[in-house]
Amino acid sequence: MRPINRPIRWGILGTGAIAAAFATALRQVTDATLFAVGSRSQTSADDFAQTHDVGRAFASYAELAADPDVDVVYIASPHTAHFEHTMLCLGAGKHVLCEKPFALNSTQTEQMVALAKHNGLFLMEAMWMRFIPLIIELRRRVDAGEIGQVRMIQADFGFRAPRNPHSRLFNPELAGGALLDLGIYPLAFSALLLGAPTEITSLANIGTTGVDEQSAYVLKHEGGELSVLASALRTQTSMSAWVYGTDGRIHLPKQFWRAKEMVLYRNEMEPESIHLPYAGNGYQFEAQEVVDCLRDGKTESEIMPLRDSESLMGTMDTIRRQWGLTYPNETE
Repeated sequence: MRPINRPIRWGILGTGAIAAAFATALRQVTDATLFAVGSRSQTSADDFAQTHDVGRAFASYAELAADPDVDVVYIASPHTAHFEHTMLCLGAGKHVLCEKPFALNSTQTEQMVALAKHNGLFLMEAMWMRFIPLIIELRRRVDAGEIGQVRMIQADFGFRAPRNPHSRLFNPELAGGALLDLGIYPLAFSALLLGAPTEITSLANIGTTGVDEQSAYVLKHEGGELSVLASALRTQTSMSAWVYGTDGRIHLPKQFWRAKEMVLYRNEMEPESIHLPYAGNGYQFEAQEVVDCLRDGKTESEIMPLRDSESLMGTMDTIRRQWGLTYPNETE
């Protein structure tokens, strides 16, 4: 792929809350411009364009994908449409940053990756947690052996939402449930530090709408390390993470996926508090990675490579098979 030696022109597919958050974050990205937006209606596209100062507003996703002046598209549609919309944009020659979860299952993920590679295009899952400054610092300190060898990880993400069968969280037609929406964060956190699991044991409470309202996952890794993880839609959890090593431990006390602080406890030493604050909502860091990759002519991010998205999706497939949970419109 040839490097793009000018500011990167972004298109956003979708006009919901996460699309708005990403549009706001793009203002903090070097060498990037929000160029176009696509929606299912002209009114929605125009309203978004006016709010976020976007030059081109399209009444369909196909029109956005066909715009020859758009370099890369951020897929901000619901989970169930990630595969369709990523394939649409890749097929039109656009680079893609797709919101997580990357797709609904491994079959869809493999097709997305195959098309990107066939067309020589950049593709990345929007796992924004990996690009947060504190998470990068956490990984640096762990890799440097500051807490010895990591032996166990604990992480959870849960809150109590009102049970609305029509909402994105509780509607099986929209691939609702705790796993894809929230559980992906502790699972991705575990994978970042310990890699893919070799064994998976999970349990879920399936609610009245047919989605997992809370679920827990115990993973065993190649060296015998364990990850103890949980997610929930109807249970408030600590939203924190612990990394336990042979010579110490690290605590991310709140909202670990967007953390700005952590505490390092070394054996026989005083705790060390590490603060890495940042302005904005945090989406700017993943967007900057995409821009940097495109300007360097890369088709993958080294921080969030496609193999990691494939592995994570495989883990979530295994978990859902253990529950016997499939989505009504899921394609295998």
